[in-house]
Amino acid sequence: MNVVIEPSWQEILQSEFDKEYFVKLAQFVKQEYSRNTCYPPGKEIFNAFNLCPFNKVKVVILGQDPYHGPGQAEGLCFSVKEGIPLPPSLVNIFKEVKDDVGAIPDIITDNYGKRMYNGSLRRWARQGVLLLNTTLTVREHSPLSHQHQGWETFTDAVIKKVSDTQSHIVFLLWGGPARVKKKLIDTQKHLVLESVHPSPLSANRGGWFGNHHFSLCNSWLQQKGESPIEW
Repeated sequence: MNVVIEPSWQEILQSEFDKEYFVKLAQFVKQEYSRNTCYPPGKEIFNAFNLCPFNKVKVVILGQDPYHGPGQAEGLCFSVKEGIPLPPSLVNIFKEVKDDVGAIPDIITDNYGKRMYNGSLRRWARQGVLLLNTTLTVREHSPLSHQHQGWETFTDAVIKKVSDTQSHIVFLLWGGPARVKKKLIDTQKHLVLESVHPSPLSANRGGWFGNHHFSLCNSWLQQKGESPIEW
């Protein structure tokens, strides 16, 4: 199949694009986008890959599926487009970032002159953070509506290829669905950090705040001769 994606990923993933399950998945996605409002916009479905070339990956963060509200999803897990109010999970992520490494997101001004945090994580992606949802598309207002159509098979292959062919990657697995993916990762050569999900329901029960994943990640990268992430 002719999938439009960043060239280094194209080379790595072409064998997946040619498989029968992906052909069926592509047909399903095209049909869904033609009949329903779906997110992210078609040209942003592979944003996680396009903004973070294969040989630049240093960190992998796993999400579940895209935000399903208008204007939110931009093809990066946990990220919303600039000018969109922060979802609760992202609020908790930024709280832990601030407490752990002292970083705060950029302040922007919306169209009404209101100052707000910038919830786009493109700046992380450009530093080598692969922000990968396990399902890359969703129907509007229907969370998990595109599960079990083939996306999980594809993103499992992505995780496995990164684990098998790269060295010293940090995998951040937040919540049950992400932690299940640990079986795909070679823990002898990569760092896997696990915690509860940053959503309020999980985070407020304990285990999210104070996990220090962002400083632990940077310490590992620096030990391996890599530059840290500017969270």
